[in-house]
Amino acid sequence: MNLANVLTSFRILIIPFLVVIILSDFRGREILAASLFAAAWLTDWLDGFWARKNRRISALGQLLDPTADKLLVVSVLVCLVELGAVKAWMAVIIIGRELAVSGFRAIAASRGVTIPASMMGKIKMAIESATLTLLLLGETHLGSLYVVARIGLWLAVAASLLSGLEYYRKHLPRVASGRTSPPAPSDPRFSA
Repeated sequence: MNLANVLTSFRILIIPFLVVIILSDFRGREILAASLFAAAWLTDWLDGFWARKNRRISALGQLLDPTADKLLVVSVLVCLVELGAVKAWMAVIIIGRELAVSGFRAIAASRGVTIPASMMGKIKMAIESATLTLLLLGETHLGSLYVVARIGLWLAVAASLLSGLEYYRKHLPRVASGRTSPPAPSDPRFSA
């Protein structure tokens, strides 16, 4: 268990606490939830930085990192749908993309094809993380700046669709033919 995997495990372990905080009704819960979520996605960057810097990429990390990302985003989205901050159809698109790309990657891996994270996927993750943090703060704390969160949500939906389509367009021919890919130039552990 290296530091990168400890940070990733932290992201998974805080999810139940984050859900309880988001769905509770106490003074300051929005700031606490947004801070905890921001800390969680900061650990995503830190574990990636640590693993690349120290060349400490493990099979456990390759499984845990994208799983932690998906669980965190899905959990927060579902809570925000419950609170009425996110339309259900928007959450379905974002969550559906995550499931579709994860399933596609699993099929590709079973055929010896490596699908590294794309730049669009990384942009999507950055937009989602920033937007969900703002949505957790809510209009009460953001005031007129809450419009940035609403715009960010539309951008997250668009980035989800575009990045999902990009993965399929770029990699489907290789996966369908079963041709193996050369080693990925980027670390496949950090999927977006």
